[in-house]
Amino acid sequence: MGSLKKWKHGLYTLIALAMVFVALPRISLAGGLNWVNGFGIVWVLFALLVIGANLHFLLGVDEEKRKTLERVRRAKMQQWQMKWDNKTDKSSML
Repeated sequence: MGSLKKWKHGLYTLIALAMVFVALPRISLAGGLNWVNGFGIVWVLFALLVIGANLHFLLGVDEEKRKTLERVRRAKMQQWQMKWDNKTDKSSML
């Protein structure tokens, strides 16, 4: 299942890159900044955002982050368990 998701994100990245490469030569700022050129610039920025999001997934940054957060959560649980054990040991001594 994971490789299918990566394949889809790779395909989406290639499609978005192709769209950007087709659109960039058609955007001309020689005539000044008008609504059409402004739309083209915003469209390209949005396409680059889509490319970046797909590359973020493909490079596995989310997976690394998830693993790091899981390690932190486990360490916190161990600390809480040690504190709990210390409290119960002290209360049983009374």
